[in-house]
Amino acid sequence: MFLLATTALAAPPVSASVNAPDGPVTVKKSAPQSRATPSAKTQVAQTSSAATSGTGAPIAGILDGSNGETITVHGHHAADGTGAKYMNKNIYLGPLGNRDTLDTPYSVMGVPHDVVVNQQLRNVNDMAQYLPSVQLEIRGDPNTSRPQSRGFEADVISNSRLDGLNVVSTTPYPAEWVDNLQVLNGLAGAMYGPENPAGVFEYTLKRPTNRRTERLSVGVDSIGTPTVNGDISGRVGKKGWFGYRLNMLHANGSAYAPGSWIRREMVSADFDIHFDSKTVLELDASHYTYDERGMAPGFGITAGTATNPTGIGGQLPEAPDLSRRMAPDWSGYNMETNTFLAKIKHQINRDWSFTLGGLYQDAKRQSFGISDTLSATQGYEGFYTSKATATTTADDFRVGSNMAYFNGRVRTGPLTHDLVIGTNGYMMGNYNPTTAVTSAQQLGTYNMYGKAPTNGTQPYYSGRYKSSSIMSQSFIIGDTMRINKHWSVMGTLAWSWISQEGTTSYKTPLQKTFEADATFSPTASVIYKPTQNQTLYFTYGRSAEAGPVTPNNAAYTNPNIALPVSHSEEYEVGYKVRYQKMQFNVAGFRMTSPYAMYVPTASNICTNGKSCQTYGYGGTQRNYGVEAQISGEVLPNLSVLAGMTWLDAELVNSKTATYNNKEIVGAAPLQANLLLDYRLPASLGAFASGWAFNASVHYMGNRAANITNTLHTGSYTTLDLGTRYAFHVSKFPWVARFGVSNATNERYWASVYTGAPSGTSGAASTLYAGLPRVYHFTLSLEF
Repeated sequence: MFLLATTALAAPPVSASVNAPDGPVTVKKSAPQSRATPSAKTQVAQTSSAATSGTGAPIAGILDGSNGETITVHGHHAADGTGAKYMNKNIYLGPLGNRDTLDTPYSVMGVPHDVVVNQQLRNVNDMAQYLPSVQLEIRGDPNTSRPQSRGFEADVISNSRLDGLNVVSTTPYPAEWVDNLQVLNGLAGAMYGPENPAGVFEYTLKRPTNRRTERLSVGVDSIGTPTVNGDISGRVGKKGWFGYRLNMLHANGSAYAPGSWIRREMVSADFDIHFDSKTVLELDASHYTYDERGMAPGFGITAGTATNPTGIGGQLPEAPDLSRRMAPDWSGYNMETNTFLAKIKHQINRDWSFTLGGLYQDAKRQSFGISDTLSATQGYEGFYTSKATATTTADDFRVGSNMAYFNGRVRTGPLTHDLVIGTNGYMMGNYNPTTAVTSAQQLGTYNMYGKAPTNGTQPYYSGRYKSSSIMSQSFIIGDTMRINKHWSVMGTLAWSWISQEGTTSYKTPLQKTFEADATFSPTASVIYKPTQNQTLYFTYGRSAEAGPVTPNNAAYTNPNIALPVSHSEEYEVGYKVRYQKMQFNVAGFRMTSPYAMYVPTASNICTNGKSCQTYGYGGTQRNYGVEAQISGEVLPNLSVLAGMTWLDAELVNSKTATYNNKEIVGAAPLQANLLLDYRLPASLGAFASGWAFNASVHYMGNRAANITNTLHTGSYTTLDLGTRYAFHVSKFPWVARFGVSNATNERYWASVYTGAPSGTSGAASTLYAGLPRVYHFTLSLEF
């Protein structure tokens, strides 16, 4: 019923298909496998197909690999990713376990493993462009972005998960580390505890493979970032009781602009220890270093006034060409992320199982970039002032997260119940430097289309103290009740406990800023399947989210406290259909969430003589939308991953009249992507059939760039092109890939967001330009 052991590959039957931990292994003809591990020769197998077919209860904490690596065996196996399996068939829903997407009353979109490989993605943020409801808020660099879904911004930790456990979202991760990404759009507090209404970003780690595999990839990006990635996997011991996967990465060289530099280094180890056919312990540890210099900074927009409503004296300037130098060669970041994860999963009997898991992560950063602000009078012409300041906020996030679930199946007369009872949660500490050693440096005034600043020196800071902490833990129960083959009802309830602490200075201890007990998050769904390959559903959800922390600034009436827990609400209706190797999903939704902002308090005069502002819930963000995605093979040898989202995101019931009924900053009214992958047919001969070609078109609509909607970014379209050639050397598969992203060298504003804390809106905004044309080449071999 569940995949807790390996699957036989020795002398397989014709057209046999099994699910391996790293993906389905499709065998097209009987052929002995000379490289099979001992585990592949003697097997007591239990596949995970029952988890999605309805014959067995789902088990939490396992993604069965249906969206993962694919090995196709016909004489000798094909190179990784060349099958272009782009259909998102099975998904992981945390405490609810694995589900077929047709049995899931949520809009869940994914970027499968083969897309990651074939598009030569280098960081997990690169995956976002293939999901039409997802956008990124670049925080200093595209590798360190904060994600958003359906126009709602994700939290630093509550919306992002690695194998079901909370991780930091604003630290870089290499794409080579994970197998795939799936995003549950909409509310999920009843399954995952308090979180922003931006859904769940679920990254799946690469796991040990059944077939022993040694994979080496070498490549280069743009004007010279040599990259080497080694990936070794297999199983040893009697019946393959011990599975291993070692993954190493080194990249060091120039980035996309002259004078820039980037280094990425990663090592990870993943182990499966099968105590018996029903119990497995998973252990994972990784270290990732990401350093950069000379990358393009963001451009700040000051708050507008009655005489200058845009804050820059006119319309938004055209985005600069980032293939030119935009920053001094000393500016940049040093980031280090260490992650440790453990899970144990046990099948008690045919109907019941449990999963226990824990994760610890330490995400460190040294920030010494520059800050550019568009001129209040000539910003529309591209003039800006540049400043270097020693950053004294958030240089270390330390996270501990946990899960414990019991999953089972019971029957009451004609009704079948898939049940879950469990808990999940996290603790996170935020650490700041104590002292800015280097004084602020004014680097001068420049134009973004001319010469960039090259003066100044790298700023430094010293010390470290714990500036804030948050703890969240939830108790969860759920039932998916199958009435008959057409109708099902699903309900999940969560009660959550939240505690937040903070301090205004390293000289004072942490003090409790907010606490909530048993805050309630429910969700309920009705599912109708007119046929086995179609699903109609309606879902209602209400989700708690931790309140943002107010600014630590005496100019506000309530500095450094956490706002009360707020609740988001959602109505969603959707339709899904699967036809042969293709799947189509469409959903319509209405979502609301309290909107935190600065509200002037004219009656309160601060000690500095200025009129104070209070930071609090000043309105409601109301989003309507429709989203759709198609994935799989639409024609023989033609794979597609495409989607479109129409969104109407507005601030309503605002306490500040000038903000009422305004578009939400950074939320695109229309976003779409089309990725096509065509493999030449075998009928053209062995040489020609090794070729494949891909193209990806990404469209982003016109976004509001400030809260008063006096500035907009304009829309843009980018084109990515690529080709690959798969061949064999001494029966070992090789594949060469070449691609160019932003082939037309489009200049555009990739990211815009407001500058208030915790991602909520204030008067100022920040802009980041999109990357220029970048070339990629990778040569991969397996042996």
